[in-house]
Amino acid sequence: MDNKCILVVEDEQTLLEAIKKKCEVSGFQVITARSVDQALNSLSSNQKIDVIWLDHYLFGQENGLDLVGKLKSEESAWKNIPIYVVSNTANNDKVQSYLQLGVERFFVKSNFRLDQIIEQILNNLNNGEPK
Repeated sequence: MDNKCILVVEDEQTLLEAIKKKCEVSGFQVITARSVDQALNSLSSNQKIDVIWLDHYLFGQENGLDLVGKLKSEESAWKNIPIYVVSNTANNDKVQSYLQLGVERFFVKSNFRLDQIIEQILNNLNNGEPK
């Protein structure tokens, strides 16, 4: 892998650090954010973010669904970046809302280990396979 860059957007600091370390070990360059504003600033200041790992709950007034709405809008420069939502909450309406906006996949944290999620993301990036 040619050092893909992942933006990890997660509000829980301990989990954010764990995800960052696992992604780095897997060969990713990692940028982190804990709110929608931080994520947008990171996207604006970095030329090449290949993929986004996103939690639903974030610091501030906006959540992950708000961020996906902004990123997947027609006028967004980032609309083609694949987004993987990794969240504790998975009611069907919320999952469907994310999928309709165009996220690649919605993972429920309790059903997957971090390395399993990273492996799926890497496989999709390397093979160009959707979902």
